[in-house]
Amino acid sequence: MARIEPLPADQLGQFEEQWAVVEAVMGFVPNSMPTMARVPGLAEAFSEMGAAIIGNPMLPPPLNQMVAQIASSAAGCRYCQAHTAHNAHRMGITEEKLAELWTFATSEHFDAAERAALTLALNAAVVPNTSTDEHFVELRKHFDDDQIAGLVATISFFGYLNRWNDTMATDLEDMPTAFAQRVLGASGWEPGKHG
Repeated sequence: MARIEPLPADQLGQFEEQWAVVEAVMGFVPNSMPTMARVPGLAEAFSEMGAAIIGNPMLPPPLNQMVAQIASSAAGCRYCQAHTAHNAHRMGITEEKLAELWTFATSEHFDAAERAALTLALNAAVVPNTSTDEHFVELRKHFDDDQIAGLVATISFFGYLNRWNDTMATDLEDMPTAFAQRVLGASGWEPGKHG
């Protein structure tokens, strides 16, 4: 159960247009957003930052979601793991590939560019951060500096979301819960405090 309740719908009218876009992309409005609305200006700033990072045209959206999934897995946020896996699937990543995401280093489903990006996500999302110069050498074989900055932006954005949702014990929505149980459950995923 969430530690702080989201604001009720009758207090969220100013977000209607903004969150309609989120619902079109994700299929629902995440429960984290009405909770963020309790802090003046935060929901608006979060939405703008999310649009710039997740909507970054320099990176393929499915790769961005896989990077977010690995970063969230490394951080241990089951709420964000469910969201990012669900979103990656909505963007065309197969369930089979998502089920093997945590084994990207050895799975035949991932190419060298994906491995480089996911390796950075894994190392940059743990505390303490274990990213190295060698990770960037490998990244530059596949991405330019603008794209690499975009990857780091995604990892950092999900660092915020991982802390917010794990601390708040945000209630996980039905759609990503069902997807994660079906696809990630075999590798140990469960909703935990978000169920």
